[in-house]
Amino acid sequence: MSLDLQVTTPGARRAASRPAVSLPDPVVLPGDGSLFLSDSVEGLNEGAYFLDALKPDELERLRANCRQLAFTAGQPIFTQGEEHGGIFIIDSGRVRVFYTAPSGREITLAYWTKGHFIGGPELSGGGVHIWSGEALSDCRILFLPSAALRTLIVEMPNFAVCLLQGLAAKGRCYSAMAQMLGTRSVIERLAQFLSNLGQLHGVRDGRAIIINARVTHDQIAAMVGSTRQWVTMMMKRFQRDGLVTVTPRHIRIERPHLLLEMVSKGG
Repeated sequence: MSLDLQVTTPGARRAASRPAVSLPDPVVLPGDGSLFLSDSVEGLNEGAYFLDALKPDELERLRANCRQLAFTAGQPIFTQGEEHGGIFIIDSGRVRVFYTAPSGREITLAYWTKGHFIGGPELSGGGVHIWSGEALSDCRILFLPSAALRTLIVEMPNFAVCLLQGLAAKGRCYSAMAQMLGTRSVIERLAQFLSNLGQLHGVRDGRAIIINARVTHDQIAAMVGSTRQWVTMMMKRFQRDGLVTVTPRHIRIERPHLLLEMVSKGG
């Protein structure tokens, strides 16, 4: 769904009539780094560097034990309920990881980019995937089978340490998401997510921030744990209150400080 709300308030009409700032091409979520529900943008992409400590020969050995896979946008990389057989390391492209409830409703757990591994938390095989991974763009993926992974852990201790660091980064990610879902109201989560997008992909226009990223109400709803209809309703409310202006192309945060106050004061 595109962001096609009508500008209804006088302040919004004035904002829409102002000359637009010069914007680069909008970013496609998540951009160059990972993105998940968090109360800060700090450390969102730290897991992308979990293999940086490997020596060149160790990295070469790791890649030699991987199968190189290619996916086009929209293709599943692994599917919830399928047998688990190893982990996937993103060599290029963007991936959405999501959980599907029995009702069919989805929640986006994270968007992952180059350098991150996906397909956990199981590593050694057995069991099934407890969520799904889908290519958002054309992707090159390194698949490390569980048997090869176990061998590398035993024979290459440096890789074992790297894997532990990668798992720690993943743990912090899902802990941040769980804390947001468990301790913040859905309106607080929406305000925080918009603020995070402003920090990550925002372009300043006076006191306002233009989120220069393609983002739909469906994407926002899946991130904050709500429905598209609720997000549309709240964005209209934010617009009436002068917090944001929504156009078919952009979300403009008119009063960033008030949006953050909603988070700190509980909505």
